[in-house]
Order: sequence, then C-alpha cells, then structure tokens
Amino acid sequence: MSVLAVAVVLSLFSAVAYAAAAVAQERLASRSPGVGLVRMLGSGAWWGSVVLNASAALLHVVALKYGPLTVVQPLGALTLVAAVPLGARVAGRRVGAAEWRGTAYTLLGLAVILVAASGPAPDDVLSVPEAIAVAGSTAALIGLLARPGARPGLRHATASGFASGVASALTQTVTVAATDRSGSVLGFQVVGVALLVAAFAAGGLLLSQTAYRDGLGAPLAVVTLANPLAAAVIGLSLLGERLRGGPTGVLLALAGAALASWGVVLLSRTAPEPVPDGGRAAGAADGGALAAEDGTAVGLDEEHPVAAVLALDAASAPPDPVPVPRPATGPGHLTPL
Repeated sequence: MSVLAVAVVLSLFSAVAYAAAAVAQERLASRSPGVGLVRMLGSGAWWGSVVLNASAALLHVVALKYGPLTVVQPLGALTLVAAVPLGARVAGRRVGAAEWRGTAYTLLGLAVILVAASGPAPDDVLSVPEAIAVAGSTAALIGLLARPGARPGLRHATASGFASGVASALTQTVTVAATDRSGSVLGFQVVGVALLVAAFAAGGLLLSQTAYRDGLGAPLAVVTLANPLAAAVIGLSLLGERLRGGPTGVLLALAGAALASWGVVLLSRTAPEPVPDGGRAAGAADGGALAAEDGTAVGLDEEHPVAAVLALDAASAPPDPVPVPRPATGPGHLTPL
C-alpha cells in the first residue's frame, strides 16, 4: 500500500469518528440548551463525545504524517457524508433522495480533488515565526467571528472550522519535526507549536459545541468547508504544496471543490431541524428516555455515554401509546371557565 493510500484510509476512519462525535454533540446541546461549560464538564455524555473527537484527531494526526494538507483536509467532508445517514438513523427516518445526491456530489468532488492534489509525504514544516504569525492572525479572526451578534451558530461554526484547519497545519509541523530527527524533540518548534495545537483544537471543539445548538446540518457544513480552506491556504502558501498538472490541475481541483461544496450544501439543506423544547417531552420516548418539565432528558444510560447522548436504547420496546381523553360532545356538556 502506498503512503498516500495509508493517509486516505486513515482519513476515512477519522471522518466517521468525527461524524459520530458531531451527532452526539448536537443531541447533547439540543437537549440541554443554555447549559454552561462547568455543567458540561460534569456530563459523562459530553466526555463520550470528547473521546470520539480525540480518537478521530489521533487518526487524523497519523494521516497528516503520510499525506499533504491538500489531500487530507478535504477528505474531512466525508464527516458530513457519514453524519447525515447516522443522524437519520438516530431520528428514525430514511435518507432522502436529495441526501443521496449530495453524497454522490461530495464523493465525486473529493475524488477529483484527490487526483489533482495527490503528492508525496510532507517534508516541509512551518518555521517558528510562521507558526506564530499563523496562530496570531487566526486567533484574531476567531475573536471577530465569536463576538455577540446575529446568527452565532454559523459564525461559531466558521471559527471552529478555521481553528481546526490551523490546528491540523500546526499538527503536521509538530509531527514531521518530531520524527525527522533533524532537530531537538524538546525544541520550540515541537513543544511550543504543540501547545498552540492544543489551544486551537480545544477552541474548535468548544466553538462547534455552541454552533450545533441551532441544529447539525448547516453548522457542520460550514465547519466542513472552512476547515480544508484554512489548511489549503497554509499548505499552498507556506508549505510548498503544489497541485499536479499545472493550470489544468488547478482547474481540476477547483471543479472538484465546487462539486464537493455543492454536495455539502445539498446535505446541509436536507438535514433535519432540532426538535423544539416544547415537543421534546412528547418525543423523548422515541429515544428511551423520560423528559423533565424543563425539557431536559433524564434516565439515560450513563454507562454508554454516546448512546446516552443519542438517546438510544437497543433493548427497549416500542413505547406504549399515550391515552388521550375523548372530549365530551353530548347534550348538557358544560365547558369549564
């Protein structure tokens, strides 16, 4: 198996893990709106999504060791491809025709990008001044996007995508610098940049948590598009990555990006909206949980945190129908005041 094929396979597994984490985060955020960070840190379900994200990130780090940013990062769009049918399964519905079309466009576009951007394993890294400049400019942009205002979900999703893309670029620098044995493993290019990676990864995770409160489809689509955009800019401008075929390769990559982006848009348009707070109590039985009056689900299985977030219970039987009193219609019926 070639080095590039290893990077692609690892990216596929990483995308599936990220999709499961995204669906878990959306379910947790929609069931507990307005919950603060301290309370989230005490939730086993939230930590379950963190474990999924960490596993996906580890696979992603290894993929960055074997593949360039222009190949590995666009494959992150497979997160949405995997999340839509997973979310449909959790919601108890079928994947629609529009979702299948979006999946086809996304996969076709990614295949075209893979042909145009295929390259050798990375050997160039960001210098310390370049890493600091990238981190500073990205932090300023994230602060601008995270300010209070209208449509915070999409702005937070954009900031989360930029943070994750920059974290991936910095991660590649750390991985290559730590394994090429040309410098000290304890140097700033490894330790210092690793701290920047941790900061941007944590920031991206928390920003995505707030973004998913308004639903999974559109915010996840924005994260999926912003992430490879930020990484590709860094790879092409600072790391010497190139597209194959000269101008023809550039046009091919742009066509693939357009196809994949349209597929992502189709998938985000067909993603279901979150259940309103008022209807959450009535629909909680579908997930095998009891809902409190404030709309917060209780009775979830804490031993399986991801299943708890998704409100799944494989052993539960279909819920019994709730009896509804029949209104009286006979003569002499008095309507209470």
